[in-house]
Amino acid sequence: MSAISQSTALPAEKLPAPLVFTLAAGAGLSVASIYYSQPMLDIISKQFNVGIGSVGMVPMLTQAGYALGILLLAPLGDRHDRRTIILIKGLMLVAALLLCGFSGGINALLIASFVTGLTATVAQDIVPASAALAPERSRGKTVGTVMTGLLVGILLSRVVSGVVAEYLGWRTMYMVAAVAVLLISLALWRVLPRFKPGTSVSYPRLLLSLAHLWQHHQTLRRAALAQGLLSVGFSAFWSTLALMLSERFHFDSAVAGAFGLAGAAGALAAPLAGSVADRIGPARVTQYGATLVMVSFALMFLLPLLPVPAQIGLIIISTIGFDLGVQATLVAHQTLVYSLAPEARSRLNALMFTVVFIGMATGAALGSLALAHFGWTGVVTLSTLAAALALMIRLASRHLKN
Repeated sequence: MSAISQSTALPAEKLPAPLVFTLAAGAGLSVASIYYSQPMLDIISKQFNVGIGSVGMVPMLTQAGYALGILLLAPLGDRHDRRTIILIKGLMLVAALLLCGFSGGINALLIASFVTGLTATVAQDIVPASAALAPERSRGKTVGTVMTGLLVGILLSRVVSGVVAEYLGWRTMYMVAAVAVLLISLALWRVLPRFKPGTSVSYPRLLLSLAHLWQHHQTLRRAALAQGLLSVGFSAFWSTLALMLSERFHFDSAVAGAFGLAGAAGALAAPLAGSVADRIGPARVTQYGATLVMVSFALMFLLPLLPVPAQIGLIIISTIGFDLGVQATLVAHQTLVYSLAPEARSRLNALMFTVVFIGMATGAALGSLALAHFGWTGVVTLSTLAAALALMIRLASRHLKN
């Protein structure tokens, strides 16, 4: 299907399923690029002969690059045709992944990982594109479906990378990822329509407008801060899980990556979360989701009281629970934010996800420190407290619609 020139909306019917699937796949394969490293950290640390602190910088810098890329690059979607931006950034991500695969040492990998984070923000061009194309009455469900692809990409990336790294080597994983991103970038270029820019202001003024949007929209600030806190716990868990499983249970990277299947099970609820948000209001969904995240993390305080098989089972149950809660809350927050100023969706998305991935980077760094100094109980404490703070923010707005 050739691209057609039109504005940021298709006819007021539901989007074709193949288009939604391609958008979801694009979001998932793009954002997966910043998570492939996590189950491979133990293998990478042994190959480069570096400790937990050094190898833990790989996911931290990747997520820091993602946060910076969202802030500086995602707003371009309001100024230029998103279809073109998606292609260019997709090709840049392919190059960054190849740099990771050919890294000769830990320092080169750290630099390449930061660049990967910067360019993987193409996922944050795809999500606003889906919101712009979807009719208003089904926007929550459409965004939820695309976000399912995004979160499944995050979680299954760990499964795939764990297996590939164990049997084919960690460098092979980056090569496979580069090919996948190349193919989906070309597919998106083929199926997406052209997008009419929402503004014609210059790039410096575009960036300056971010401060105005942040100051003007309390709903945006509340959503970003709450989701950012949930991301601290989410990232602390996933950034340290492989190292903990190797130390405590002697599991290899393939088994560590397989825990992503449990998280993916929770992610599949995203379209349901979007539909519920359309029906009962997204603010209430954020409260339910944050509560589920907090309870799921807190359950892991029981691990020392259980035999080993039960410990593994509890980790799986907790993983399903908090991933479901994080995803439901994220979809609801996006539904709230995208309704604020349709002409500024890319900038609103950029602001929210900048805070989210600052939370991710902070969680990765603090999680590594907590594991090194306080063991797994330290990681669980950090994650539970972060979720509790997010819930407090959402409950503070229980009498409001946002």
